[in-house]
Amino acid sequence: MGAFCRDCLNDAGAAGRCPHCFSPRVMRHDELETLTICHVDCDAFYATIEKRDDPSLADKPLIVGGGKRGVVSTACYIARTFGVRSAMPMFEAKRLCPHAAVVRPNMDKYAEVSRQVRALMLELTPQVEAISIDEAFMDLAGTQKLHGMSAAKALSRFAARVEKELGITVSIGLAANKFLAKIASDLDKPRGFAVIGKAEAARFLADKPVSIIFGVGKVAAQRFAKDGFHKISDLQRANEHDLMRRYGAEGQRLWRLARGIDAREVDPVRERKSVSAENTFDRDIASFRPLEKRLWATAEEVSERLKEKQLCGSTVTLKLKTADFRILTRARSLERPTQLADKIFAASRELLAREINGTRYRLLGVGVSGLDDAEAADPADLIDRGAERRANAERAMDRVRGKFGHEAVVKGLALEEKE
Repeated sequence: MGAFCRDCLNDAGAAGRCPHCFSPRVMRHDELETLTICHVDCDAFYATIEKRDDPSLADKPLIVGGGKRGVVSTACYIARTFGVRSAMPMFEAKRLCPHAAVVRPNMDKYAEVSRQVRALMLELTPQVEAISIDEAFMDLAGTQKLHGMSAAKALSRFAARVEKELGITVSIGLAANKFLAKIASDLDKPRGFAVIGKAEAARFLADKPVSIIFGVGKVAAQRFAKDGFHKISDLQRANEHDLMRRYGAEGQRLWRLARGIDAREVDPVRERKSVSAENTFDRDIASFRPLEKRLWATAEEVSERLKEKQLCGSTVTLKLKTADFRILTRARSLERPTQLADKIFAASRELLAREINGTRYRLLGVGVSGLDDAEAADPADLIDRGAERRANAERAMDRVRGKFGHEAVVKGLALEEKE
């Protein structure tokens, strides 16, 4: 059985502690020397960065999120012991942990740290598949000669560098495929390193709920439970063809994943699916005009992000959350891809107008999907002659803002007094 110390990276024997540095953090597993696919997850990412930057928060429960009417973006591990969870309404989080410190999210700062973590990943392997701002898959196959050590040891060294150089911690899951690696990274948080080998996969999964399979949400889990599939072991006992007859292609996927089989490769050019922004209001809003003003600001934010990333998109999606936390989404496909706030606003405004029926809303969001390179954005419109004039005006505004700041030019709609 392979064994090494996560702190000094020396090989370890059968003793409970490393014989070289006496650390208790010794990794042991039969497949430790051969596994190469991992999932890296930054621990309580936003909260950890805020604690790094303000040491006075180190031993305090910390919630990163909006005001009283917003939601929790993340909570540190101390706050989680009180029941605080991501996406929980802030008023509920404060009820559970009234003494918690609350910090507003700083996405620019978090994105910069994410880029720094990604740079360290790319020193290990070019096979890095980012799946969010704080997590990624890596495949270190073929890198043992380059690094002079196994993938497992290289990952331990990577985790130590992240902690020392960036001041945050990561948890790592190492396994035979992406499905198992993602599960493994959750087993030993925070600052963890867990392994699920190919030989043990089916046995390890057997007593887990069906919902551990990605893509199986609450509704799907209830449907499977109604059909008698509560645990992975229930799926393992099922016949593959019976599952396919009942659930189609999804049935085959369930059958394979229940046995720890996942053929998906780590994809370093995984396409980003959308660019979006959303805002939670200080009070519920039912009237069109105040919602329209907030819609313009959100459309501008999405437009700025598209321009920064040199992207455009052909589908605009409006997201609304009602006062009782129901979520509505409405989408419209555009004839031509865009990155302009004017066009994003026009499409989402049309969608918003249809939802004005007395319902009070607490959140509004706008997203653009069907992404393409910026070169495809906003071709000349031969029907709407005013479109080119508006596009030129917006680009002129962008140039002025780039020189003098965002507040140098403000659209009239945004200047109106807030209701």
